[in-house]
Amino acid sequence: MSAQMHDGFTRRGLDDIARDMTPAPARQLLATRLARRDFLRLTGLAGGGLMLQFSVGDVRADAHAQASAGNARFAPNAYLQISTSGILIYATQPEAGQGVKTALPMIIAEELDAAWEDVEVRLSGVDAAAFGRQFAGGSTAVPRVWTPMRQAGAVARAMLVEAAAHRWQVPASELRTRDSHVIDASGERRISYMALAEAAARLPVPDAAQVSLKSREDFRLIGQPITGVDNHALVTGQPLFGIDHQLPDLLHAMYVKCPAIGGTVRTANVDEIRALPGVHDAFVIDGNGEVTELMSGVAIVAKDTWAAMRARRSLRVEWDETHAARDTWTQSQSRADELVGAEGAETLADNGDVDAAMAAAAQTVESVYRYAFASHAQLEPQSCTAWYKADGTLEIWASSQTPQRAVENVASALGMDSKAIMLHQVRMGGGFGRRLVNDPVCEAAAISRQVGRPVKLTWTREDDMSHDFLRAGGFHALKGGVDDAGRAIAWQNHFITFSADGKSPVFGGNLSPTEDLGHLIKNFRLTRTQLPWASPCGFWRAPGASVFGFALQSFLHELAVAGGRDHLEFLLEILGEPRWLDPGNTWTLHTGRAADVLKLAAEKAGWGRAMPEGRALGLAFYFSHAAHVAEVAEVSVDDNKRIRVHEVTVVSDVGPIINRSGAENQCEGSVIDGLSAMLGQKLTHERGRVRETNFDRYPLLRMPQAPKVSVHFIESDYPPTGLGEPVLPPVAPAVCNAVFTASGHRIRTLPISEEGFSI
Repeated sequence: MSAQMHDGFTRRGLDDIARDMTPAPARQLLATRLARRDFLRLTGLAGGGLMLQFSVGDVRADAHAQASAGNARFAPNAYLQISTSGILIYATQPEAGQGVKTALPMIIAEELDAAWEDVEVRLSGVDAAAFGRQFAGGSTAVPRVWTPMRQAGAVARAMLVEAAAHRWQVPASELRTRDSHVIDASGERRISYMALAEAAARLPVPDAAQVSLKSREDFRLIGQPITGVDNHALVTGQPLFGIDHQLPDLLHAMYVKCPAIGGTVRTANVDEIRALPGVHDAFVIDGNGEVTELMSGVAIVAKDTWAAMRARRSLRVEWDETHAARDTWTQSQSRADELVGAEGAETLADNGDVDAAMAAAAQTVESVYRYAFASHAQLEPQSCTAWYKADGTLEIWASSQTPQRAVENVASALGMDSKAIMLHQVRMGGGFGRRLVNDPVCEAAAISRQVGRPVKLTWTREDDMSHDFLRAGGFHALKGGVDDAGRAIAWQNHFITFSADGKSPVFGGNLSPTEDLGHLIKNFRLTRTQLPWASPCGFWRAPGASVFGFALQSFLHELAVAGGRDHLEFLLEILGEPRWLDPGNTWTLHTGRAADVLKLAAEKAGWGRAMPEGRALGLAFYFSHAAHVAEVAEVSVDDNKRIRVHEVTVVSDVGPIINRSGAENQCEGSVIDGLSAMLGQKLTHERGRVRETNFDRYPLLRMPQAPKVSVHFIESDYPPTGLGEPVLPPVAPAVCNAVFTASGHRIRTLPISEEGFSI
């Protein structure tokens, strides 16, 4: 095992992904004023028409030169093509069920003033040089492309209007557009974009900065509920996902790795496996020692998946676990219990005088919150189809949230030139952060190269959960104080997290001082202790926030109760006057926006109304991924600790909503996912091995347990932000706060089944 791996398996690759998803690059993209020649390119199509190519990065070839050479194909960041046959818009970002394949083309179609029924949407190719970074993560897809895509549609519309003005010999200012047509002032003449495309292609490209964008009140498409472009195919069972892909002469593979991460193959009975019915080959792959790429294992290649699975039952491997992970959850819990009464090893923030404020407090509260490691549990298991060809090139069909990085990972793992690798984007059956990492892609590529045939690799559910990049577990030893008026005056958090290298927390285990509302209290201290953990951690839906929200928002409710205060009133008081915490930075919390979502959620849920015995409302707010979200859960609890979540009211402020149907779906899905994780989902380790390897021990929420979800939006005028993740963090604390009000029992552990509760 390499020194890098010994110090911490998870760093390579994940560091780069983290940089892609940090708010700063997104802010820069929103604020960038793109040079005109880098933003728009123009070419004629071979059949006559208009193609606009626009990029947030550098497009390396001159479009007019390509057109003159007769090359009508571009590889842009995202592009709009209008020809006599229709309007084609390419969706460039990976589709993982979050709806970007529909929402992003809607942005262009809105400014183009196109009728949505005239638009064909296709998933684009993968090309970093032309598209910039293509990835699905961090709820950044919309904010990264909002302005460029609007400008692209507006520029195209302006050119089509100019083409019509030339044809009719009238000023362009006298013309208007609607539903893919240019219309004259009288309304008597109208001509379709398709009929104007060839003429528009001969016009000079206007400066994007000089083309007017629509006002929000003029939007006709954005904000409407639009069915997903793949919905019919999805509900009729058509093969859209990575696991569905087929090729002629296709072989099927399984890849068996050490159940303790980092173990390598010492011996394996591959000769016996090769002789089994339906088996094409079996062999050991040494790998490159990078857990994000290619670890040591045994490949079984067969005529079909069943033959490979059946042969796997006869596989016997002796593993060398000299450098394997030895994590044991019970030992980590015991060590955390020893630490909760002490100060953290590191001080991350120390504002005011916490000790003096605690001493002067009328009431103090101390609590310890805990949460276990968790799996992504996406319903489509990991799969990938790869075809290593005789000419040394490699073609891949992958369900990846980071398709460009997948090419880089495969090139690194196999020692190939990335230019010899072509990867096709395939729709994902859920990602939630797991498919940001491309180890299955590297495995499929390595196996295909060995056998010289197209190969589909399929993981079992047990593979998926044993070799996941986990949501980090953690502990919060919290102490707070309120004065005699019930106002919060002190907050202290000893955060106990995990580290793979002894220097920095695992991914999803890093709590910043400004993560939640506690830092708005005048006297605030955050300390941290890091426990060793070698099994890989990664980006789980709303990384960090998904569990920090439970601990921090629940404890704020504890302080409100200790002070005899209404929870809503207590939170609004902490927020104070409307302001940006970092003035001018729209990716930071705005206390006014936070207050507004809290007030509206309370209003819509009927906060303060009388409730039957054993039934109550619980409130929580969280800010993550530049989104302000408040939720109210209506919950009842019986004497057997059985919880029923009747309704969850969600209010979010993420700026303008693009596709209302998709946005509501994201909110509803986040609530269901949050409840499911809260209920009984945990991964525990013994000597580096995951104990819970399938859904019999890792339960998913069932349909009868699902609540009604009421979704509301405050559509502020700030730039839009993502919605795939930020609705999840408030779910658990809203439910648990309601449980306390209804039953008097304070839940401080996730999953709640650890405290005897069920849904």
